[in-house]
Amino acid sequence: MPTVSNQTLAVFLMRTMLGLVFLYAGFWKVFVLGADQHAAQFFVAAYKDSWIPGILLTVTGYAIPYFELIAGLMIVIGLRTREAVFLCGLLLLLTTYGHLLKEPLFDIDGHTFTRLALIVGWLLMPIGSDRISVDGVLAARRGA
Repeated sequence: MPTVSNQTLAVFLMRTMLGLVFLYAGFWKVFVLGADQHAAQFFVAAYKDSWIPGILLTVTGYAIPYFELIAGLMIVIGLRTREAVFLCGLLLLLTTYGHLLKEPLFDIDGHTFTRLALIVGWLLMPIGSDRISVDGVLAARRGA
């Protein structure tokens, strides 16, 4: 591995860890809990007394598990990673807002902060440093 830089290895580790977290969260929500149950339990029932319309709660609660599953897989393999990582960051903003609606002093130290740290760390790396990925292979083929 003498031709692979430490930065490339660090980016690979951050990306893969982040992708696995989202992939398996989505997998559990889709195939174990069920997306319909996720929507009903964690969105519709949990926020029925909030300002958010029920249909928006249902759609969001149903879509998030599939989004996490697909985005997580894309991040793990490194396909359109920049877009997937950024969208996962936006998802964290959305879910943090939801938690704050329920609990104004919501503690983000658990899953939220860990995911955010991996997202920000990955996004701070120079574009093109994620060479051990589908994106990296495609860029190398294009000569970028």
